[in-house]
Amino acid sequence: MSFALSVSTEGAIGTPLHLISSQQYDTWYGSQDAVVQRWLLHVQFNGHGMAVIPSNDGHILKVIYVCQDLTHYFCLGNLSSQLPKGDYCLASDHSTDELNAILFSWGIASYRFDRYKKVNHCKSRLLIEDQAALDQACHLLEACKITRDLINTPAVDMMPQHLSAQIKTLAEQFNGQFSEVVGDDLLTQNYPMIHAVGRASDEAPRFIQLTWGDPSHPHLTLIGKGICFDSGGLNIKPGDSMRYMKKDMGGAAHAIGLAHLIMSHQLPVRLTLMVAAAENAISGNAFRPGDVLNTRKGLTVEIDNTDAEGRLVLCDALTAAADDKPDLMIDFATLTGACRVALGTELPGFFTRDREIAYQLMDAGEQTSDPVWHLPLHNAYKDYLHSEVADLVNSVPGPFGGAITAALYLEQFVDDCNWIHYDLMAWNRRALPGRPVGGEAMGLRATFAMLEKRYTQTSV
Repeated sequence: MSFALSVSTEGAIGTPLHLISSQQYDTWYGSQDAVVQRWLLHVQFNGHGMAVIPSNDGHILKVIYVCQDLTHYFCLGNLSSQLPKGDYCLASDHSTDELNAILFSWGIASYRFDRYKKVNHCKSRLLIEDQAALDQACHLLEACKITRDLINTPAVDMMPQHLSAQIKTLAEQFNGQFSEVVGDDLLTQNYPMIHAVGRASDEAPRFIQLTWGDPSHPHLTLIGKGICFDSGGLNIKPGDSMRYMKKDMGGAAHAIGLAHLIMSHQLPVRLTLMVAAAENAISGNAFRPGDVLNTRKGLTVEIDNTDAEGRLVLCDALTAAADDKPDLMIDFATLTGACRVALGTELPGFFTRDREIAYQLMDAGEQTSDPVWHLPLHNAYKDYLHSEVADLVNSVPGPFGGAITAALYLEQFVDDCNWIHYDLMAWNRRALPGRPVGGEAMGLRATFAMLEKRYTQTSV
């Protein structure tokens, strides 16, 4: 996908596109000639949205688009798909922050998931002269596209082996190292929880790993929950709740998209990507409520509910990550409905023990129009993880504080590492400009902006 963006080449001419904030409109209007002013009055343009201004010969003379804030990453709405077919060029200079937002907003509106049906693609193209700005925008857009595409792909074509193939391709693209542990080898190599969750499926569970970068650089580990379809297991979900469970590998999709963004920007880190991939299916050998299972760390877990399986596969991956004592480890997971109740479906929650990192993430979210919200690891709720027969229970009965108790469960497996845990929806339930219904990258821009600042400053 080209994202409807291109560098202006010699001889390439585009229709002037005036992108103006609401505060600038009156000044811009006053600077136009009488013909343009009369046209805008004639079409009753109210100083918001798009107006196409014709020339005397019937062609488009210029286009004006007015929005509230040109630094918002969805500032242009669906402009790129609403304009008449053709090439357009920016008619005025913009700050770096504005240009970053403009290019992302234009490009993301061209996203279509077209694997299974023909769709209408964007017919307008924005020409710019800044190759570096274009490259940066396209890296970010590609990461979002990868994330969305993985989530949107149905489980029939997105099982653990398909996630594996995606990560292997990523390793080859950026000269990284790829490895995986598959099926019963998970038991011999001590990933018992990933095996337990995935053993009922015909598709073998996997622990997938990519490493990249200079070993002398700070070590960053990304972990993704890759439950490729979640039936709920023996605690089977009702039909409405199961309908969109192809998205339960959304955490893995985010970790993969972020890894792509880090490597495409050549961020000075030693990167490890880990994905715990399985299908939570039902068969005669499925794990059961009441079972006591061992973990990679050696802690035993009593299964209260087989539909709380994401934290099970994650705990083995987090233990493996913590063994290497990285500078920072981040896991992404579509983990709890409780977080959606607390924050809604469009605001991802995250947990960390480091308040400075929390402030940095929330600030980065504001800067990139990608809000995230810090939730507490409230230690008093650890009592709810108590089991009479095991070290931990995997699910807390009752409707209260479920996102917190899930995060507290995961915390048992990260030792003293710097750690961020994302609990996200990964899905747009309503269509917004640049954000169609379906898979969505949430917190991706915020996290990368925080990481870029952290590790670029570290390397200087």
